[in-house]
Amino acid sequence: MTAPNRNVFWAETFVDELAAGGLSAVCLSPGSRSTPLTTAFDAHPDVDCFSILDERSAGFFALGRGRRHGEPTALVCTSGTAAANYHPAIIEADQSGVPLLVLTADRPPELIDSGANQTVDQEKLYGDAVRWYRDLPEPEAEPRKVRMLRTTAARALANTTGADPGPVHLNVRFRKPLEPTEVPGDVPESFAGDEPLAAEGRAGPFVRTRRGRSTPTDADASALATAVDDASRPLFVVGPSDPGRVPVDDLATLAARLDAPVLADPLSQARFGPHVPSAPVCGGYDSYLAGTGEWPDPDLVVRFGASPTSKVLRQYLHDAAARQLIVDPAGGWTEAEFTATDLLEADPAAVVDALSARVTEGGEPAWRDRFERAEREYWDVVSDARAKEFFEGDVLATVLEDAPDPATLFVSNSMPVRDADRFGCPRSADLTVLGNRGASGIDGITSTALGAGSATDDPLVLVTGDLAYYHDMNGLLSVARCGVDATIVLVNNDGGGIFHQLPIEQFDPPFTGQFKTPHGLDFEPSAELYDLGFARVDDADSFRDAYRDSVSSDGTQVLAVRLDGEESHRYRDAVHERVCEKIRSDDSH
Repeated sequence: MTAPNRNVFWAETFVDELAAGGLSAVCLSPGSRSTPLTTAFDAHPDVDCFSILDERSAGFFALGRGRRHGEPTALVCTSGTAAANYHPAIIEADQSGVPLLVLTADRPPELIDSGANQTVDQEKLYGDAVRWYRDLPEPEAEPRKVRMLRTTAARALANTTGADPGPVHLNVRFRKPLEPTEVPGDVPESFAGDEPLAAEGRAGPFVRTRRGRSTPTDADASALATAVDDASRPLFVVGPSDPGRVPVDDLATLAARLDAPVLADPLSQARFGPHVPSAPVCGGYDSYLAGTGEWPDPDLVVRFGASPTSKVLRQYLHDAAARQLIVDPAGGWTEAEFTATDLLEADPAAVVDALSARVTEGGEPAWRDRFERAEREYWDVVSDARAKEFFEGDVLATVLEDAPDPATLFVSNSMPVRDADRFGCPRSADLTVLGNRGASGIDGITSTALGAGSATDDPLVLVTGDLAYYHDMNGLLSVARCGVDATIVLVNNDGGGIFHQLPIEQFDPPFTGQFKTPHGLDFEPSAELYDLGFARVDDADSFRDAYRDSVSSDGTQVLAVRLDGEESHRYRDAVHERVCEKIRSDDSH
């Protein structure tokens, strides 16, 4: 290996090792101090480079890629506040367990606290939001250091995945020259011949990390199977979970055997898919569980994934006098009501396998029938309500029922994800539905969606509110620069519609000025700025037609749906009350 100077040598060795370990993509933001890393990535044939000008957008774009396919995308930025702009995406990656490799270029250590330009303390910048952190030594063509560099690259990649996936941060220091300028003697000409292990590495990664699957012990598996056998009213709950985290098909098969309803969050990957017709998958619980005063409680609840989006479901589980078991491969706690009774630190697939092999008894068929009847009645009420009035919930219902098969959908926080939960009817289509529910922010939504779209050949649909769209209009540049097409459904209710759900709505002022915050913005110029298609729609038929046209067309279109947030809130509540009354009426007969 030859290189014009030690920085080039260091960066090329580092990038080569990351590629050998399986890294396939990087998001690069322009900057001076990161020049050695940027040029090394740009020259590597096995790493796709996404050029994203804004570090905040880049962080969420990389997050979206990791969320969609479960492998880390790297981030590279210069020193200073550029690195701070990654922090929101890193928090989301930490909270939701998304693999991410963060490479922040830095200045020599003696410049810290010296007043030197564009120099901040980047040591452990992200605190405990990362799974692993290292501050790399300054580049040098010294055999032990180079072997350390390769080892660190391999370990960093390994620490982004596994039972507890998440972000990893490496701080990479460089002195000038940062460009591939010739510095005689910086890298000895004999280095490759004298130190082949350091210079060339090994076939494949320098260090191979092998992790076993966390499986329940035979005793734990048998005890759990006995509990399931003894349960008359078993219930599975699957919260938000990225693809591959929960064995959806096997769980559906087990649930069908046990007559156990599966309450599937819209982001669980269990509400949609080929398994739906043959399994008791439920999606209307966010309404009808509030009206189940006469229903018996479940006597065993097994929970997978993150905490459910539905407040009604969380309250139902809080009130249930049942044994509740959380399954998490990293031993994480995902139940904020603190009523769960058991935590099983094991891979969900291993738990489902163990139950499938051991369970012999099912629950009461009447228990499953009760949920399936409630589902039918609920979706009948919703269908009738949608026929009478166009409201925000109808937008999400249409998006999910008319999405292509297959498709990747990304749903913003605040009202869109809640409407997806309440109005997204289970269907057999292969839909991957994603959202940022780790920290549940509305920043970076567009960038995360486009990042997810870049990781798949599926058609991409983004549903976002107006404030989330406003927060991340910079992210729209990735449509052209990163070659991602999408249908963007922009629900514009002129402000924070979700605040109508909170008691502060009764206090105005300050409600309108400080919470709902109407902005009065026309978003059509944003589409013109980024050369996107744009259409305004204001009724159900025109929206459905525009949506179907967009998902079957090339390019990116923004479909701006103008609705009154307060009216949608009132109608949403009215539908909810109709459902609860119907369930209560049925139970009384």
